Amino acid sequence: MSETHALASYIVNSRPEDIPADVWHEAKRALVNYVGCAVGGCREPAVDIALRALSPYAGPASAVVLGRPERLDPLYASLMNGISAHVHDYDDTTPKNYGHLTAPTASALFAYASVHPVTGRDFMHAFVLGFEASSRVANAVYPAHYDVGWHMTGTAGVFGAAAAIGKLIGLNAPQMVWALGLAATQAAGLREMFGSMGKPFHPGRSAQNGYTAALLAQAGFSAGIHGIEGPRGFAAVLAAASDLSKITERLGEDFDLRANTYKPFPCG
Repeated sequence: MSETHALASYIVNSRPEDIPADVWHEAKRALVNYVGCAVGGCREPAVDIALRALSPYAGPASAVVLGRPERLDPLYASLMNGISAHVHDYDDTTPKNYGHLTAPTASALFAYASVHPVTGRDFMHAFVLGFEASSRVANAVYPAHYDVGWHMTGTAGVFGAAAAIGKLIGLNAPQMVWALGLAATQAAGLREMFGSMGKPFHPGRSAQNGYTAALLAQAGFSAGIHGIEGPRGFAAVLAAASDLSKITERLGEDFDLRANTYKPFPCG
């Protein structure tokens, strides 16, 4: 079974009771940290500018932007949440791959849940799966991918948002393969943006794009079925070297959330 199919199958078939207690605990910590970062950053100029520039083009104002009175459609709310969460650069990170992978996944999930009823348990389960998917993809291409100038938070983060939203909306295995493929073809984010508003744009855009990938897959919009491991897929094109075994190794047994790290900051 290919890496894309194995990851998709795991996400679709995972049950909340399959997640160990310590991973649930780390997921809660990550989300509390995320909300602190997002609310702490929601009034920064980058968010103000993005709202002013893009709100006129958003769809029906149904979704909450964390910490703000404005409402947007869920896709644009995902974008704004992601910018807010990363604008101060205090959000949690994974030492295995230097990705800030909570921000893209949680930004999409909070936008979704502000519009659609979802239980806390299902929300948390989707978050764990999204974080795991994005971190495993990142692990497979680190360090070559990062060293050449790609920003993991944007490039790998899109897989987390696609997986998490796909889980909540009930994608089947073929649809999840498509969602991951559509995520792969939207993977972007350059380290050259560090120090500018372009950096927090990365998790915002990956949240928005991953959410979009899941919706398209649900509607029957197909994608290449080897989006991660194919000869012209994510790993081959965006990394000079990769280890695809890191995507499937102990899948469902070991979780990168256990190694997640946090930066001290006042609002957290």
